[in-house]
Amino acid sequence: MSIVHQYPLSTGFDSASTTSEVMNGIDLHGRTALVTGGYSGLGLETTNALVAAGARVIVPARRGRIARSTLGHLSRVTVLDDVDLGDPHRVSQAADHLLAELDSIDLVVASAGVMATRRRPVGPGWDFQLAVNHFGHFMMLTRLYPLLAGRGARVVVYSSAGHHLSDIRWHDLHLRTGYDKWISYGQAKTANALFAVALDEIGRGEGVRAFAVHPGKIITGLQRELTSAEQTTLGWIDASGNVVGHGFKTPSQGAATGLWAATSAALDDRGGLYLEDCTVASPAEADGEMDDGGVQPYAVDPVAAERLWTLTAAITACDVNPLRRQKNRP
Repeated sequence: MSIVHQYPLSTGFDSASTTSEVMNGIDLHGRTALVTGGYSGLGLETTNALVAAGARVIVPARRGRIARSTLGHLSRVTVLDDVDLGDPHRVSQAADHLLAELDSIDLVVASAGVMATRRRPVGPGWDFQLAVNHFGHFMMLTRLYPLLAGRGARVVVYSSAGHHLSDIRWHDLHLRTGYDKWISYGQAKTANALFAVALDEIGRGEGVRAFAVHPGKIITGLQRELTSAEQTTLGWIDASGNVVGHGFKTPSQGAATGLWAATSAALDDRGGLYLEDCTVASPAEADGEMDDGGVQPYAVDPVAAERLWTLTAAITACDVNPLRRQKNRP
């Protein structure tokens, strides 16, 4: 399986670069951004940086009161209440509202997500992690595609090195034959990467480019379902809760790659790529470890991306207009 487009660029940034460094000189006045999860963790860092650059930012929020409390001091931020990515009805309502209120969306950063949760089927029995991390974003962005098309829009989807843990479980998408919270997470992160590949393929003829991002290892609210004992066993924190794991980033460093993906001129005329440390990731070594970085071939395989898109569209009853998809293919 060839992934020849996955080769690093010389960007002037690296794993230690911060949001302020990658956004230096970026002017987003007059641009509209949508940031899921934009009121906590890396999403909050992203919202702050986009607002500082002049963008108007829409933040869909499951916990609207907390989001407004966190973001209330910022100008040009609109919180959209009661948006639960695991609930198709609420995602649909949010998309309808945005379609009625907005003329265009220039940037999307899909940073909301969950990690290593207990078994928690949602909707018609969907795996919770797959539903929140992948299905919810798929439903929202396919519905909002008319606001992206023809605008030179960029879509940044947060994946993770966790994609190394599992390919798509084609035979058991919802892990009904045996649940493992890390396999569930790995599959969802692979799905995020494949979604970016497929969306870029579908949208590039109308100027929509999509990227998947591994932000790095950062302690944020994402770890909320892991006990302190589990995080200590993993080597992330010590008994006092201090971060001790090797290679952990600050939240600002963690959000930098997503912002670079959303705004960098170095990515003009590129798309469908998996990024890390503010550059394009290399293919993973066949015998490498997850923490070694790089992207697994199955997470950027265009055939798998098309297969997952078709499957997800059938499951969620959402899709970009098929005639538009055919028109945009080379």
